Amino acid sequence: MKKITRRSFITVCGAAAAAMALTACGGAASSTVASSAAESASSSAAAETAAGTLSGNVATGGSTSMKNVIAALTEGFAEVEPGVTVSYDPTGSGAGITGATDKTLDIGLSSRALKDDEKNDVDGTIVALDGIAIVVNKASKVADLTVDQLKQMFTGEITNWKDVGGDDGEIVLVGREAGSGTRDGFESIVDVKDSCKYAQELTATGAVISAVEANPLAVGYASLSAVGDTVAMVTVEGVECSEDTVKDGSYKIQRPFVFVTNKSVTLSEQAQAFVDFATSKDAADLIRTAGAVPVNE
Repeated sequence: MKKITRRSFITVCGAAAAAMALTACGGAASSTVASSAAESASSSAAAETAAGTLSGNVATGGSTSMKNVIAALTEGFAEVEPGVTVSYDPTGSGAGITGATDKTLDIGLSSRALKDDEKNDVDGTIVALDGIAIVVNKASKVADLTVDQLKQMFTGEITNWKDVGGDDGEIVLVGREAGSGTRDGFESIVDVKDSCKYAQELTATGAVISAVEANPLAVGYASLSAVGDTVAMVTVEGVECSEDTVKDGSYKIQRPFVFVTNKSVTLSEQAQAFVDFATSKDAADLIRTAGAVPVNE
């Protein structure tokens, strides 16, 4: 039986009292008011349902690149289900997938596609796409790079900026730590897996951007959603990294944002509601505002 709120109870009782008072004046009036009371109670119950009736926590964690997307989705979901708390632990994509696998997280967050062996235990649902921007210092003269040039730069075959159209100076490679989804995405797409000659391996997207901002000779990669105006984004083979170019596939260095769930566990009602919300058309503008590219709209 549906729980009746205090407001619903008062509404029904008031209407019922009015119906009883009018009974003496005639059965028709009594019947009309009783009907109105029922309609009022029904409307109140519908409003309560629309406002959300779920409660509890949804534990998410993983990709640091998904920080802005999760923040936007959490805020939007709170308007639908204010009784549900969505927690987020930014520990990296690898940890997010592990958390879903060992059931310590309701939803793991990964900024890379699942590997074949991982699919034995978990499912992945793409909620958005993200371009991996190539970032350089704002003082750099290099405005465009090819995928092949990036491969040669990050593997140490090209070590000087003058060889790719810049000023004379040793290239400083800045990347993410092992286990990072952004690193895995970049290295897989550019075909430099486990062969990069990094000068710095940093544990967060923001740290990469800060390192490039501080060094005129640095180059790195970062989620499009995290890049502001403190660094410059180079085009890749003449194509800028933007929502449109990621969505139409013309920008080559891109990856998915994935919700990871355990195959052997039925999600709680509140966790399933969050997944449904995040993959609905209603969430498209929230994802776009967060700097990523919605896949459902």
